[in-house]
Amino acid sequence: MKIKTFEFNPIAVNTYLISDETGECAIIDAASFYPDEKEILIHYVIDNGLKIKHLLNTHLHFDHLFGVGAVEDRFDVRMEANAGDEYLLCDMPRQLQLFGFGTNNVVNLSIGKYLKDGDILSFGQQKLKVLEVPGHTPGSIAFYNEEAACVFTGDALFNSSIGRTDLPGGDFDQLIGSIREKLFTLPPETVVYPGHGPSTSIGHERKYNPFFQ
Repeated sequence: MKIKTFEFNPIAVNTYLISDETGECAIIDAASFYPDEKEILIHYVIDNGLKIKHLLNTHLHFDHLFGVGAVEDRFDVRMEANAGDEYLLCDMPRQLQLFGFGTNNVVNLSIGKYLKDGDILSFGQQKLKVLEVPGHTPGSIAFYNEEAACVFTGDALFNSSIGRTDLPGGDFDQLIGSIREKLFTLPPETVVYPGHGPSTSIGHERKYNPFFQ
């Protein structure tokens, strides 16, 4: 399995494109904001002869959605996310204004397929298991590839930190519980690919993350 990481938009969101030798792929958090960023993501898919099977979102905060519309339009795919965050799509103008973005920066989006805890998403020879990890947002989810020993945690768990819970819908105690029950129960060697910042591992976070000491 190949993981291509892009860092997009002024809030430095990690977009992940996962592919394998079959040419099928999944995109997690298409966050490309500037026109050249959108072209970079689109042309990576085209230049590598990839077929997008899943367009996934860990949660539906605006900064993780900037590139979703462009990918949907170019490749005829639909976003997949958890229903718990659907309200955030209607709340997009307020989110954008809160962080100083124009309200024309995100097109009207909708969830094409609802994902829930335990769902298995297949593409090529890969399988991603959906883990519900609410707390940063009510509908936050992670994607776990057991065979490749990695998990894509969105804004739930970071390298030596956790997602903020002071935004509407956030819940600190719920997030701490989600991480303990759904992420820290994974094998310690599992590589964590977060929504922002560098990768880490479950073992490292269990031992050193200051929110769990």
